[in-house]
Amino acid sequence: MKFAFIIMGSFDSEKDRAKIHQGKAQIIGVSSIEEACAVAQELYQSGIDCIELCGAFGEKGADRVITATSGKIPVGYVVHLPEQDPLFDALFGRK
Repeated sequence: MKFAFIIMGSFDSEKDRAKIHQGKAQIIGVSSIEEACAVAQELYQSGIDCIELCGAFGEKGADRVITATSGKIPVGYVVHLPEQDPLFDALFGRK
């Protein structure tokens, strides 16, 4: 199985990528959901079997990536427990 993890932040998907285990696992940084959709299409066409997204995507972002890959491969996204919200808010400067 080949899978990729896409993270969103101040990244450039052309430069901010890494592969391990002979390319079977990849991490790619993107700066927007639009860029993530383009990267997801590229990954799908290159034979990736599964894509995971960082929590910044949320359900709506994950749905856009699913649409970008025509729903042909599994796409998941990271979530955390609600009791961790204050820690995440402090870390990412929300609220």
